[in-house]
Amino acid sequence: MAEQRRALVVVDVQNDFCEGGALGVPGGAAVAAAISAYARGHADDYAVVVATRDWHVDPGAHFAPSGTPPDYTETWPVHCRAGTPGAAFHPALALPEGTVVVSKGEHAAAYSGFDGVDEQGRPLDVVLRERGITDIDVVGIATSFCDKATALDAASLGYRTRLLRSLCADVAGADTDATVAALAAAGVAVAP
Repeated sequence: MAEQRRALVVVDVQNDFCEGGALGVPGGAAVAAAISAYARGHADDYAVVVATRDWHVDPGAHFAPSGTPPDYTETWPVHCRAGTPGAAFHPALALPEGTVVVSKGEHAAAYSGFDGVDEQGRPLDVVLRERGITDIDVVGIATSFCDKATALDAASLGYRTRLLRSLCADVAGADTDATVAALAAAGVAVAP
């Protein structure tokens, strides 16, 4: 069996997804701080840390048309426009040196970190495979959307995948249990 090499994938801990942002999630700022503390305390556990971010340039139908309310399923308020303060990582998120940043959603909706590319244009899967990653821990915002999509894609690509639930924030607590059940059914371990 190949040597286990683990990656920490920090999903979308951005200002627009934390309190006060365009799509603020309750507890987002607290999760940003908790992830920072966790990453510091577990630095030796991970071969690489990846931080994904929504990075919208012109995502088409992902943003609700002007004057039309978003449905929060297919269409959303304007958020995480590339280069804006809303798209920046939350100030409580202290990423370790060498963190790989993966951007997604420039011109289309993108929920999974595996829809994104790094600064050299390499897809997340390529970034991880080049480093020999076998296992992935997923943390971040929001559990029932981008965390879920990232974890499901990781599992489907053959990575042993865990969602670290205490390091995630969700839009609505009622959705979290159903999301956790769906992840478990797909082979994703959920750690408290």
